[in-house]
Amino acid sequence: MELFNKQIEINKKKPKRNIETLTCECGKEMLTALVHANHSTCIYCGFLFKIPAYRRIEMIADLGSFTETDKSLLSTDPLHFPEYKKKLMIAKKVSSLKEAIICGTCEIEGLKTGIAVMDGNFMMGSMGEIVGEKICRLANQCMKEKRPIIIFCASGGARMQEGMISLLQMSRTSIALNKLADEGLLYISVLTNPTTGGVTASFAMQGDIILAEPKALIAFAGPRVIKQTVNDVLPDEFQTSEYLLKKGMIDAIVERKDLRVKLKQALSLHR
Repeated sequence: MELFNKQIEINKKKPKRNIETLTCECGKEMLTALVHANHSTCIYCGFLFKIPAYRRIEMIADLGSFTETDKSLLSTDPLHFPEYKKKLMIAKKVSSLKEAIICGTCEIEGLKTGIAVMDGNFMMGSMGEIVGEKICRLANQCMKEKRPIIIFCASGGARMQEGMISLLQMSRTSIALNKLADEGLLYISVLTNPTTGGVTASFAMQGDIILAEPKALIAFAGPRVIKQTVNDVLPDEFQTSEYLLKKGMIDAIVERKDLRVKLKQALSLHR
């Protein structure tokens, strides 16, 4: 009994560890580490949490095979938009990124590919001049090296603080990926939640193969805007991955845990 009481006193003096938890939309609280181990998916309802770009690459690419390109490219304030520089600073701090997309080359089960991953933590993954420039440069590199390209889309659309310059990236990225297609190279688009606006209207829906995560919002304008415009009741699952699959707009819905395998299969068939 004396030893037992002594151990209790020792345990009281030990520093308490901070155990990180997060709460899902379903209301259940879970250990953050457990959620990450489950591909950032709720173990109760299957809800998909946001995945930072670098973590997404770790889940998809072979260990040590990723080489980042154009890391030094930074957004400026071309239109001198009010508070834009301040918002860029906040976005960098919140996301620990320099921009809303990470680009580079990697291997998936030994198969070489170019890869670009958008990150919704940086200004909602909005597409500005640098996002468009990085995609164009990656497409050009893949053409030279005869690599296919995979783009993970996650965006609120064109970046309003860059106005027309942002909108021009829709045509620039589409032209670059069209040139990739002319070279007979494969482009796989993976749509995650949300993929909207100018990104949907350009490179997101341009893939030779278009995959999507379950229950992702995929749209140009949001459902509320559409409902106000048509003044009618929208169908169930409107603008979700499941709805677009029924309408033939995407090729498949793939669970996160299966994405690496599916991408490897697609690359193997088209190499």
